[in-house]
Amino acid sequence: MRRYATSRLRIGVLVFLLAAAFVAGGRALGQSEAAPAPTGPADTNGSTAVQTGQELHRTNPFRLLMRQDTLTDFVFWTIVICSVTGVSLIIQGFIKVKSEAMIPQASTNRMRELISQRQFKELLDFTEVDSSFVSKALNPALKRAPSFAAMKDAMETAVAEQTAEQFRRIEYLNIIGNLGPLLGLLGTVFGMIDAFQSLSAAQGNASPAQLSAGISLALTHTMLGLMLAIPCLAAFGVLRTMVDRLTVRGALIAEDLLLMIKPAEARPATAPVVPPRPVASPQPDARPAGGVVPLVDSATQT
Repeated sequence: MRRYATSRLRIGVLVFLLAAAFVAGGRALGQSEAAPAPTGPADTNGSTAVQTGQELHRTNPFRLLMRQDTLTDFVFWTIVICSVTGVSLIIQGFIKVKSEAMIPQASTNRMRELISQRQFKELLDFTEVDSSFVSKALNPALKRAPSFAAMKDAMETAVAEQTAEQFRRIEYLNIIGNLGPLLGLLGTVFGMIDAFQSLSAAQGNASPAQLSAGISLALTHTMLGLMLAIPCLAAFGVLRTMVDRLTVRGALIAEDLLLMIKPAEARPATAPVVPPRPVASPQPDARPAGGVVPLVDSATQT
């Protein structure tokens, strides 16, 4: 329960940061729209208020992106698509990467109950349909019974596959987060090219207003790339830590269950007991005391 509360706290902090970013952007937009026109004296053309209003209008990056030329900018729409995808992956990741989804307590208790009752057929059927991390790790081991060495190897392979699958699901956030600054840099390059083209078209006599449009667009792309990268990389770091902790915990639970169903190892065949052979007692020496063996004539014996 404590880990679940910690994960909810992380989700709340991340959502709060995203909401704060949108609120700050909306407040800046509202201030630029509601900014009163200056009451100072007008210049010779009588357009001081109009120019000041245009400058305030251009300083807002959100209003800058709604211009006609930026609506056809493929870099902008690429960043938008990546942003929507990143938000979807973040929400999906925090929904699936938690203890209740990966290692539900009900599934673990059910498997322990079946093992204690020695209902291995029902245990195999349960792990076939259950989608928890422990069931997917234990099911291949049950199919390798009764060899415990084969069961252990199958479980280790299944745990490695499940861990890699969990990391692959959140790896897309890392990819999108790394693409964000690169897309922003690409838009920055296009904006600077636009600014220098305006300068070239004016024969070097371009006004600051003509140059500021391309430069502001370039910096806006950079800002959008950073806004895409920061949440995705932050969520990826948090999710990676959670996946690592939960997969290690699931592997330990699966190993504990495997030890509970460890089959009895076959005893090695014992060799037949051979009784010790009796040792022959030494025969007495038939030689005479003097050590001389009498020669017997073969003719005499016959």
